[in-house]
Amino acid sequence: MSTPTIGTREEWMEARVKLLDREKALNRQRDELAEQRRQLPWVRIDKDYWFEGPDGERTLRDLFDGHTQLLAYHFMFGPDWDEGCPSCSFWADSYDGTQVHLAHRDVSFVCVSRAPYPKLAAYKARMGWTFPWFSSAPSDFNFDFGVSFTPGQQENGGDYNFTRLEHPPEEAPGLSAFAIDESGDVFQTYSTYSRGLDPLNTAYQLLDLAPRGRDEDNLAWTMEWLRRHDAYDD
Repeated sequence: MSTPTIGTREEWMEARVKLLDREKALNRQRDELAEQRRQLPWVRIDKDYWFEGPDGERTLRDLFDGHTQLLAYHFMFGPDWDEGCPSCSFWADSYDGTQVHLAHRDVSFVCVSRAPYPKLAAYKARMGWTFPWFSSAPSDFNFDFGVSFTPGQQENGGDYNFTRLEHPPEEAPGLSAFAIDESGDVFQTYSTYSRGLDPLNTAYQLLDLAPRGRDEDNLAWTMEWLRRHDAYDD
């Protein structure tokens, strides 16, 4: 963090009002982007996807849970992993509990991972989360939506966040949005990855308001400070 400028209340107020103009402009731009996001063409999902949850096997349509909109967070939890990804867990601490509010706006929210469902259920219980979590292990869902990569792709390259990576990881985070039309067909409407997931993380939004911000410059965005919420030393 750079050395702060010390000033008078009047100097602070003048600088703050100037910054307010930029904040308002950013909010207007965010609203415009949200409208453009809603104008993206829909892509029909013609492939069958199957998921495992607390009540057994489910289809993609089942994940809508009676709503016409679905948000699926691609939580990094590989089939052979013993725990979920620390950064995805960091994000989950923010969006957990929002599902009841989303449901009252006709939106279903779920997490999807490739780990077997019993592992997901055990980790969810450990962390105290309440959102629905499904295993996509029976299908190609995570691969088709660009967040999981085969050994061949990890060796020879694959696409993540609309960019070609020479050596993508086994798992990567993302969020995909879906809708059901009047005929009952399912469509993909949007996907976002990497820094596009920032708005889901309340802790980061709060840190951006703090004097030192995220204070991660010296960590090169590796998030080395981060622990699961039950694993900090104190």
